[in-house]
Amino acid sequence: MKAVIMAGGKGTRMATLGSDLPKPMLPLGGKPILAHEIACLVKEGITDIVLVVGHLGHVIKNYFGDGRTFGARITYFEESEPLGTAGALYHLKPALADDDFLLLGADLLFEVDLSRFLAYHRERGGLATLLTHPSTHLFDSVAVYADENGRVRALLPPAADRAITANRTNAGLQICAPALLDRLTGAGRLDLDREVLAPLATEGLLYAYNSPEYVKDVGTPERLASGEHDLAAGYPQKAYLGKKRPAVFLDRDGTINRHISFLSRPDQIELLPRAAEAIRLLNERHIPVIVATNQPVIARGDVTREGLAAIHGRLACLLAEQGAFVNDIFYCPHHPDGGFAGEVPALKTDCACRKPEPGLLLQAAARYNLDLPRSLMIGDRDTDVMAGKRAGCLTAKIGNSTKGLIPDCHADITGESLYECIVKFLESEGL
Repeated sequence: MKAVIMAGGKGTRMATLGSDLPKPMLPLGGKPILAHEIACLVKEGITDIVLVVGHLGHVIKNYFGDGRTFGARITYFEESEPLGTAGALYHLKPALADDDFLLLGADLLFEVDLSRFLAYHRERGGLATLLTHPSTHLFDSVAVYADENGRVRALLPPAADRAITANRTNAGLQICAPALLDRLTGAGRLDLDREVLAPLATEGLLYAYNSPEYVKDVGTPERLASGEHDLAAGYPQKAYLGKKRPAVFLDRDGTINRHISFLSRPDQIELLPRAAEAIRLLNERHIPVIVATNQPVIARGDVTREGLAAIHGRLACLLAEQGAFVNDIFYCPHHPDGGFAGEVPALKTDCACRKPEPGLLLQAAARYNLDLPRSLMIGDRDTDVMAGKRAGCLTAKIGNSTKGLIPDCHADITGESLYECIVKFLESEGL
């Protein structure tokens, strides 16, 4: 797989840092931003790289040359005039005609297992796949609305309602199929989001690969400084999916939001005190936060899967308002008991995913390469604790509830709130 890096912009957001260097050449951790990108690509086995250059492009070409010093083969496409975020692709058709290619900007600090990303893209078979992740500034970002199979239904501009989707935004990396280039019928300026990706979404040809890995746009002075801090703290490497890593699993009702029996509407979601603050502590340390929740309302016929997505969209919005996010939500739709009006017979069954069974945690571990013995499961019921123990995790229980179904189930950590449990966990782990 080749990589195409768009490095031709003027970098107006970086004007305060000087105008003698193109933005991709600004120093980060002792070397240019672009050098970090190329090092990551080479580490992942991508050595054939096309650099699209424009403003001060000679500085980039003089530094990287043909790429051999950096373990790569670098070729250049020089824009004689600005072609936007995708216009150069029309001119690169012959060079990209044989295989999928990775397309990215030149102002990203990232550490991503690209083999996993590529496998997901090829399994889905779309014309393009976005790497998506939660954002701490959801309401001024383009949100990605995808279904449970990862197919993108819409790209929602900042003014659009966020309540229908989880907190997902495009991280700035996309894998594209060569057939995508056949849709580019003329030379000229082209916007990747509006004119290439958005039409794919309307046709069901665009997919989202959700990842908790580290990807940061360092294209402003503030974000560049934040990237320096994260690099020094080792966060990019700690978040890498190529190595096992711990996560924190959370029950939903009674743990993040107030418990309402058989909650069935988005307006019933109300965050518990300090719940967002607690989750933000994990976000700041780049520890994946994964919700594992029983949702028998699906089997009972009280809520459709689309309705549950709206409930979780509301949860994502409430957390985002306080600068927090969860990385993913795994839910069990089953319920063994029958006799409810409108129930779904196929879901009235015993299963391996309904807590206290560990199936939801095991699914998450497989998807995100998690180190379960170093992970933590937090809930307000004994069933949550038992699911965590059966998965081999550390466990924490909120409050003194006896609502669980399993006697003598002792958690490793106890606290009166999610915040208290997370603080105790972080202190015990030296985090």
